[in-house]
Amino acid sequence: MLISLILGSLVGAVLGLTGAGGGILAVPVLVIGMGLPMQQATPVALIAVAGSAAIGALEGFRQGLVRYRAALLMAVAGVPLTSLGVKLAHILPQRVLLTLFALTMLVVAGRLLRQALGAKRGVARTSSLWVGRVNPETGRLVWSWRVGLALASTGAVTGLLTGLLGVGGGFVIVPMLRKFTDVSMHGIVATSLMVIALVGTCGMLVALAAGARTPFELTLWFSATTALGMAGGRCASRSLSARHVQIVFGSALVCVALGLLVKARLGA
Repeated sequence: MLISLILGSLVGAVLGLTGAGGGILAVPVLVIGMGLPMQQATPVALIAVAGSAAIGALEGFRQGLVRYRAALLMAVAGVPLTSLGVKLAHILPQRVLLTLFALTMLVVAGRLLRQALGAKRGVARTSSLWVGRVNPETGRLVWSWRVGLALASTGAVTGLLTGLLGVGGGFVIVPMLRKFTDVSMHGIVATSLMVIALVGTCGMLVALAAGARTPFELTLWFSATTALGMAGGRCASRSLSARHVQIVFGSALVCVALGLLVKARLGA
């Protein structure tokens, strides 16, 4: 029980510090720290991450940061793919799932470390791929078919990974919104949390309907401490350097990914 409390707090703190990408740690800590198989760890992780993301999204709503139309479009596009991901997760062997998860973590870690180590202070964020821009007069996102396609594609990838690996998907949503829109970083994170809450809840329900079994007491305490950890992480994020947080988080992802690869190699 104590281990689940510590691990839940850790996942929540990282989720709060990184804004939306910390949910990728939920499944690995349950697999490595609690000894759960991937198929059982996935719904537990989704319950914890979706609940914590919902709390963050509500805070974003109060501050007027959530782009709810964009979030709803991504969620609608992601939900059907979530069901496909859950079906694949029940078909694929444990070793294959662990390897896929580890490779995903390494890709995310590489992007974070490259971004953090190559960051230049004082340089305005720009992208040649921006298809969605915020109208400075209304503060609203200007919609077009290209914006809709970019957001729907982002939601579809998020939904597939949510069902397959039990991740929140913030590590997909945040960089894609940064690449395709000029929405502020605070708005991107708040919008991402809403998508994670919606798609994660759907993924959890689909996994449970497919026969996944979750230990009730572990799920309850892990979810509660994840939510508390996220609140603490969001408070701490205001006084910590985003660049340093990215470096530490990316390095942690590399270590956890290597641990998953070793576990997969040894036969899970």
